[in-house]
Amino acid sequence: MNAILYNSDTSSTDTEEVFEEAKQIIENNSDTTFEKTPKKKNTKWIVISICVIVFLIILGILSTIFALLNVNSDKIISGVSILGIDVSNLTQEEATAKISESLNSRLETNLVFSHNEILYNVLPSQLECSYDISKAVTEAYSYGRNGNIFQNNFDIINKLINKVDLSVDFAYNDDLCNSIIEQMNSNFEDGLKQYSYTIDGNNLVITAGKTGNVIIADELKNLIVEKLTAITYNTDSIEIPVKEVSPDAIDIDKIHSEIYKEATDAYFTTDPYAVYPSSNGLDFDISVDEAKAMIATPSETYAIPLKTLYPNVSTNDIGREAFPDLLSTYSTSYASSNANRSTNIALAASKINGTVLMPGEEFSFNGTVGKRTAAAGFKTATVYSNGQVTTDYGGGICQVSSTLYNSVLKANLEITNRVNHTFTVGYVPIGLDATVSWGSPDFKFKNSRSYPVKIVATTSNKRLTISVYGLKEDVEYEVELVSYRTGTVPYSTVYTTDSSLAKGQTRVVQSGSNGATSEAYKILKLNGKEVSRTLLSRDRYSPHNQIIARGN
Repeated sequence: MNAILYNSDTSSTDTEEVFEEAKQIIENNSDTTFEKTPKKKNTKWIVISICVIVFLIILGILSTIFALLNVNSDKIISGVSILGIDVSNLTQEEATAKISESLNSRLETNLVFSHNEILYNVLPSQLECSYDISKAVTEAYSYGRNGNIFQNNFDIINKLINKVDLSVDFAYNDDLCNSIIEQMNSNFEDGLKQYSYTIDGNNLVITAGKTGNVIIADELKNLIVEKLTAITYNTDSIEIPVKEVSPDAIDIDKIHSEIYKEATDAYFTTDPYAVYPSSNGLDFDISVDEAKAMIATPSETYAIPLKTLYPNVSTNDIGREAFPDLLSTYSTSYASSNANRSTNIALAASKINGTVLMPGEEFSFNGTVGKRTAAAGFKTATVYSNGQVTTDYGGGICQVSSTLYNSVLKANLEITNRVNHTFTVGYVPIGLDATVSWGSPDFKFKNSRSYPVKIVATTSNKRLTISVYGLKEDVEYEVELVSYRTGTVPYSTVYTTDSSLAKGQTRVVQSGSNGATSEAYKILKLNGKEVSRTLLSRDRYSPHNQIIARGN
């Protein structure tokens, strides 16, 4: 039952008004109760609401002040990290230094890959790996600074409660990565082996391929990226993902197209002067169909015979008209030589005669003359070997190499390898000789001119003449060669025992002669005036020791 409360001190008029109001209320809502409790509850909620509003206002004011302070701050807000590295309350420079120190250590640590218990080490620098640290730090710094003050305020509070960790953009050189992968592939013992071929003498040797494992490149690249961008970095090895692949079938048509080469003839033009050298060709010595039939039978290797295709006109066949100017000439006499030595000189001269060198091409005396053997037509004659005078095939050809040396110097060509004799020789001035022996030493020079040169070597009346022909250049120097004996190397007397001699009796086995030291120079002159003087060599020539036999 609803109760109506009233104050007894209320006037009658007021009392009537109260009763009327109460009556009206009862009529509108018979359940309405006029009690003091609802009034207390409303007051309580009003107080609570006011407190909340005041708190929110204070919090808003404080956080807004904080946001305003943050806008003017040069530091990253709290709660932000990059790849797990906390950068809260750091300036951009400090954050960059901290992140760089951590990530650079990753780039300086070997990535270790493993396959079948074999390890492969690769430095990230070999892949040109890099991190975009600047972008990540800029993004971290932007929190709380991007929007209006309320949005910034929300970001600041949000990051305090919900931490944020940023990733770092990572890049590498894909071509270098592919190259490293190819290297690892080639080192797999169980790796795929494609067919291959080599030229061995007169045969093309084809090696069949073998089924094997190859790296799944995209998967390995993803593993590299995952490892170098992981929040928690470790140096554990990466297991290389592989798949088994069968080799390509041997393609004879492709191989033939790759090795086949037509021979080209040499020719020259005179306007302008130019020499176009010849070149040998190469082809199968059997038909392509026969080669295909050969590989139809399974085998690990196959040998296809080859043949050289020769030009109709070689470079050395080009006439003297292609080399209009005499650049140098030098002659030596071998009048005192015996028949065998004379034969060797003439034969060696014929082998170098007609040689044409293109600009930049190097000449090798041993490579041109070949091994000195009886089968090649050489005779035995006196030679110097290991500091001793003896006989061997090809004795005397050092006179050819020494004559060529002087002619080449006078043509102002570049000497690339020259060795003096053990003892002095009589056919060229001291310091202007060049010894050769099969294998080593060799005499070599390079055509350092801008036009091809041709060597012409002739023998007549026991006189060897070697000339160099070519085309004179705009500035052509006169070359003068000079050499000096700078000292003497005295001989010694060596005693040996000869049982055929009586005790105290002696016999001179070999007379002694002094050795020498020397210097040789190349002088360049222009219009008769010296423009340069170049030291060619400082040489030492051993003495011939006197050998005396004594009886015992």
